[in-house]
Amino acid sequence: MMNTQLTLASMIKHTEKYFPKKEVISRTLAGVQTFTYEETIQRMKRLGHALESLGIKKGDKVGTFAWNHHRHLEAYFAVPSMGAILHTINIRLASEDLVYIINHAEDKVILVDEDLLPLIERVEDQLEHVEAYIVMTDRENLPETSLSSVYSYESLLERANAEYEFTTELNEQDPAGICYTSGTTGKPKGVVYTHRGIYLHSMALGMTDTVGLSEMDTTMPVVPMFHVNAWGMPFAATWFGAKQVLPGPMPTPQVLAQLIDEYKVTTTAGVPTIWLGLLKELESGNYSMKSLRNILCGGSAAPKGMIKTFETKYNIPFLHAYGMTETSPLVTVSRLKSYQLNMDEEDRLELRSKQGMVVPGIEVRVINENGDIARDGEDMGELIIRGPWIANQYYKDDRSGDAFHDGWLHTGDVVTLDEEGTIKIVDRTKDLIKSGGEWISSVDLENALMAHEDVFEAAVVAIPDPKWQERPVACVVCKENKELTKEDILQFLQPQFAKFWLPDEVIFMKEIPKTSVGKFLKKALRDQVKETLSIKD
Repeated sequence: MMNTQLTLASMIKHTEKYFPKKEVISRTLAGVQTFTYEETIQRMKRLGHALESLGIKKGDKVGTFAWNHHRHLEAYFAVPSMGAILHTINIRLASEDLVYIINHAEDKVILVDEDLLPLIERVEDQLEHVEAYIVMTDRENLPETSLSSVYSYESLLERANAEYEFTTELNEQDPAGICYTSGTTGKPKGVVYTHRGIYLHSMALGMTDTVGLSEMDTTMPVVPMFHVNAWGMPFAATWFGAKQVLPGPMPTPQVLAQLIDEYKVTTTAGVPTIWLGLLKELESGNYSMKSLRNILCGGSAAPKGMIKTFETKYNIPFLHAYGMTETSPLVTVSRLKSYQLNMDEEDRLELRSKQGMVVPGIEVRVINENGDIARDGEDMGELIIRGPWIANQYYKDDRSGDAFHDGWLHTGDVVTLDEEGTIKIVDRTKDLIKSGGEWISSVDLENALMAHEDVFEAAVVAIPDPKWQERPVACVVCKENKELTKEDILQFLQPQFAKFWLPDEVIFMKEIPKTSVGKFLKKALRDQVKETLSIKD
């Protein structure tokens, strides 16, 4: 067989040749703009030349500090295709972590959105390797900034060579991008993605039994482009010639509903908190969601009640998936097998609410202290993964050995595996609650709580107990204008769980603390609960 290189440059060549008329819809601070792929790829080439003129060469890191829009998409392909490495920087990190990852990656140039300038200005004097900043703005003139060596993105593109061609010296094993974990415990950890990994991961997103992306789609990644490459959707959508809708700065549920309605979005992706917000907006607004063929949800377990509402009330198929920064991220997708379609509604919903079956190309095992667990849906163990788009180490980090050993990524996720190969996440190893020698799944309790019609969101954490070692506490946010009591919650849970699973306390909150990517921040929540209940470590 021919030894052809699987690179991002070859992906955009395909798009340029076969899909020049397809469109990228981009929402920015100035409004909504439309570009054809022909225009977009010309701009990608100009960006590549502009970066080269600023001294960027093969192997250099170029950071992006931006929302989901057309300029960010241009950087997604331009930076790796010229041989440099794209570092998508999480805009919601604390200043300390922001400085850490920019210095750790050794970014030489940072592309920054106009409205995010203050966050970079605040830490500029601590950045050790950055030589230039490129401001992505729709204004003709650069906004005022205290940053030094500042350029206008559009001005650079205007002056760049329109005939510039990307390097042909790329190897598929060359690094194309780097993304850092959100740092819920310790410093963020860097994961480097190769051209080959992104190429194969994009192929996987096009499989009918995974996400099934195709030229027929109009995609809208709500998951940020700084979070695991927006789950790979911009790469795959561009390559396949799908129309893209990029929701831009601070996309509220109202903005998302309007974009889906106006541009007839067919598939969209985000974490559960995004879809909880959209459901709330759909209840109060008048929008058409008929174009949606699915919603892709990951990042944390989706509440069964939310899946049911989307599918039964709005007739929108809900795809539950699993992955992580270290896995590019696609590992599993919850789809029913042909002979499971005739199951009754509740059994189908139970299956759909699990994380699903491993996608082709990836291999998994589930292990505990006794080796591989039984495939009975009850035995629990840690999920370990390997495959062509799975990382094999962290970037310049001596913590690699904790997660990567014996040829596998050890995820820290505790799961069950049934006879059909369906994976269900029970908890993170650090979030499982051990009460009187028995395990309690915080995820199962959370999903049950969020199925209550008056509960907006809920999280469960453990508190120390002198008799039982640990006991669960439920933290609940009620829907607007709804009130519940501890007794209401316990009565609702009682028929669903053994008595020892029921929370000792129920704390009602206005908001549950979340990570920068919308997951529940259990560490901060535990501290909050201990303070509320006057518990000392």
